[in-house]
Amino acid sequence: MIKVGLLDGQTIQALIFAKQLKKAGYSVTLFCDTKLSYGYHTRYAAHKVLAPSTQHETLEFHKFLLNFLNNNKLDVIVPMNDYSAKYLSENKEELQKLVRFLIPDKDVFMKGYDKNKLMKICNQNHFPHPKTIDLSALNKGEVVSNFTFPALIKPNETTGARGFMKVNSFDELWLNYDAIFNEFGHCHLQEFIPPGGKQYKVQILIKDQLVIDSTVIEKIRFYPIQGGSSCFNKTIINHNLVTICTNVLKVINWEGFADFDLIEDPRNGDISIMEINPRVPACIKASVVSGIDFPNAIVALSLNKNTTKYTYKPDKYLRYFSMDLLWLFSNKNKLPAFKNWAKKLFSAKHYLQDGDLLDPLPFVIGSYAGLVKQLNPKFREQKKGMNI
Repeated sequence: MIKVGLLDGQTIQALIFAKQLKKAGYSVTLFCDTKLSYGYHTRYAAHKVLAPSTQHETLEFHKFLLNFLNNNKLDVIVPMNDYSAKYLSENKEELQKLVRFLIPDKDVFMKGYDKNKLMKICNQNHFPHPKTIDLSALNKGEVVSNFTFPALIKPNETTGARGFMKVNSFDELWLNYDAIFNEFGHCHLQEFIPPGGKQYKVQILIKDQLVIDSTVIEKIRFYPIQGGSSCFNKTIINHNLVTICTNVLKVINWEGFADFDLIEDPRNGDISIMEINPRVPACIKASVVSGIDFPNAIVALSLNKNTTKYTYKPDKYLRYFSMDLLWLFSNKNKLPAFKNWAKKLFSAKHYLQDGDLLDPLPFVIGSYAGLVKQLNPKFREQKKGMNI
């Protein structure tokens, strides 16, 4: 039996990965940094292993994984978040002697993962993107003419809008820059796109410059309502967005899976590339229930096997139930919000992101862990810069 390991298996996306891979006959091992999580309690994994954090204990995790691979059979590993994806790219040469995985080389990886580098590539190749200034190229206190505020200070490497701060002038930028730099590292300044436009995710699996599979997701609701993560999504068709994102990946020679975030400017309808997430997103289940089995396709490509030809059947809705419930409770207009919230709840096209009836424990434990996270003052502090 082929054995597949999921790095950062504590995440919510590990649930659908473990389910699909077990259904296909693989033995799944989850590497989790905590038991208080979605992934650790799924019934679809053969083994769960507590491991050091890929984010906070990278060196310890590396030693741990090398020891595990030298003493246990594992055929393929797949990263579930940015930190484990970056870890694989940085240690690709050493690790590929022991296990197979599909991740770009580090220099290519950083062209997509580093938001500032990605914006430069978009600018050079005329891909749609917000106007961006590399703050590391400026002297402290320097002003750039013809740049329009408000704008966002964004760390070059971050997830979930952590470290973002909205500013209205260069004076305000430089007043707050040091604190953000000290916690998150180098940053860029990006024009602020006002709320009101649609937001999209484009998922692409690419190998040797050829697209294997692709899907498009429209984000419908978010928690927190302003600047939060999506909690209700819908799969759609948008060939133009897939083409644009594919061309970006071809320019940077990307190999494997990539998840794009894009935002529509309500002032003119233009849709801009915001970032590339170098791993499967939390809402990847939306693609799976729409017919595109990314988990099995990624493993097949990692093993250099032919992939199954999948048929995309969009118009499916994915609800992150616990987060969507928080959206409802935080909405000031409760009655109209509830009517909107209840739509599609009992539809055959409706699916839950945080579990299923045959695997209930992750929903219970994961929802509790998510609530604890949302109530954490440090987590809320990191996210507050996006509130408008």
